Amino acid sequence: MHHCWQYQGKDFTEFDQKTLYGFVYIITNTESGRKYLGKKLFFFKKTRQVKGKKKRYLGESDWKTYYGSNATLQAEIEEHGTSSYHREILYLCETKSECSYMETREILNQGALLTDDYYNAWVSCKVTARHLNKVKERIIKECTNQPICGIIKP
Repeated sequence: MHHCWQYQGKDFTEFDQKTLYGFVYIITNTESGRKYLGKKLFFFKKTRQVKGKKKRYLGESDWKTYYGSNATLQAEIEEHGTSSYHREILYLCETKSECSYMETREILNQGALLTDDYYNAWVSCKVTARHLNKVKERIIKECTNQPICGIIKP
């Protein structure tokens, strides 16, 4: 059983720090089939003391060992371990806004809030069109001919 993230059928252990900011993922309980959709950023804003002043910098997050933020999912993993969970990256994202947009889109498309087949209990997204300008064309290409809330647009 793989414990590292999977992306397009392969182990994902490294990323291009110059172009990628995070990813949208699905974690599947391989015994029950229950799933969790979420996003994870590759970086966290951190601070450190330099000559008596606080300096902010981006440090790598805990993405390699991350298993979602849902309390029910975390409790199950705490109790049973990680061996029954498959972690798959659905989308690699260039910006924080792209991560938020694609996570929300995926949660809504899969109807994750409408069924107990998912751990997801809520979704929150605050993104403006301006935030997506840098990646808009890529998102449109990624989303072409994919269902929106179960309906394929003509």
